[in-house]
Amino acid sequence: MSKTIDFYYEFSSPYGYLAAMRVEDVAAKHEVDINWKPFLLGAVFKQVGTKPLLDYPVKGEYSLKDMYRTARLHNIPFEMPTSFPFMAVNACRLVIWAAGEDNSKRAELSKAIYKACYEGGQVISDKAVLLDVAEEYGYMRDEADAGISSDQIKAKLKQEVEEGVKAQVFGSPFFVVDGEAFWGFDRLDHLDKWLETGGW
Repeated sequence: MSKTIDFYYEFSSPYGYLAAMRVEDVAAKHEVDINWKPFLLGAVFKQVGTKPLLDYPVKGEYSLKDMYRTARLHNIPFEMPTSFPFMAVNACRLVIWAAGEDNSKRAELSKAIYKACYEGGQVISDKAVLLDVAEEYGYMRDEADAGISSDQIKAKLKQEVEEGVKAQVFGSPFFVVDGEAFWGFDRLDHLDKWLETGGW
C-alpha cells in the first residue's frame, strides 16, 4: 500500500509557503502522494492559547530573519507581505471550491496563491486578488466569487479545519505520514528520512 503525506498549510504562514515549494520534491523522491490540506490556524490559536509567530517579542524578530535566510538557502524567492498576519479564509475556500478533492489542482492553485503573496507582493486577503489568480488558471471570475461565498464551501472548509484540529494539527506547515506528525519546514528533512527508512 502506497504512503501518503497529509500536508496542512496556512496561507498566512511564510514557512507554509516555503514548504509548499519543496514538499513535492520529497514526495516525488519516494513516489508518494500528497493530500493538500489548506488550514486555518486561528481556530487552533484560540484552543491552545498561542498567537502568530511574529507577535512574540525577540522570537518574532529572529523568525523573520530566519525566514529570509531559509528562503535564500533553498533558493526560493521570498518577500514578507507588508500586511501581516492576514485573513486567509477566502484563499482556503477558493482552493476547496476550485479543486474539490483533486490534489493536483489543489497543489497548483495553492502554489499560485502563495506565489502571488510571497513573491508577487499581492494582498491575498483581498478577494479581487484571489479572483485574479482563479481567472489566470481558467476559472470564471463570477463563478469563483460565488463559490467562495457559498454555504457549501464554507461548510466544507469548516469540516476540513475540524478534521485538522482532531488530528492535532497546531502549526504550519504540518505533515503526517504513517500516523507520525512532523511540524515545521525544518522537519522536511526528517520526513524525507522517515520515508527513506520506514521510520525509527
